[in-house]
Amino acid sequence: QVQLVESGGGLVQPGGSLRLSCAASGFNLDGHNIGWFRQAPGEGREGVACSGSTSDGSTVYADSVKGRFTISRDNAKNMVYLQMSSLKPEDTAVYYCAADRREFTSAVHTTPEEYDYWGQGTQVTVSS
Repeated sequence: QVQLVESGGGLVQPGGSLRLSCAASGFNLDGHNIGWFRQAPGEGREGVACSGSTSDGSTVYADSVKGRFTISRDNAKNMVYLQMSSLKPEDTAVYYCAADRREFTSAVHTTPEEYDYWGQGTQVTVSS
């Protein structure tokens, strides 16, 4: 069975940093698109950072987080990370990691509809 489990969320002050982790089991992340999405109350699920089929592939960031967030993976550990810095109150949301079942795609997948496996989410709250 495929399972993704997020961790690392919590309460942080504006300007602070946080690192989210996603542990995958049941399949190998290497060769698959991976992504981080977030959803605030009353909002749709938004792509934050998405990475191509390998760690050397293309990476796409939402304009709102570019320069502040970094997505990375450790294939040996089957882990995905989202390093967040200079956090703002508007970053407050539930963050989800996701993976695409398709292997070695020619383009980065950036929409929720293109992803098949999802974690349960972890809450990130940015407030003074």
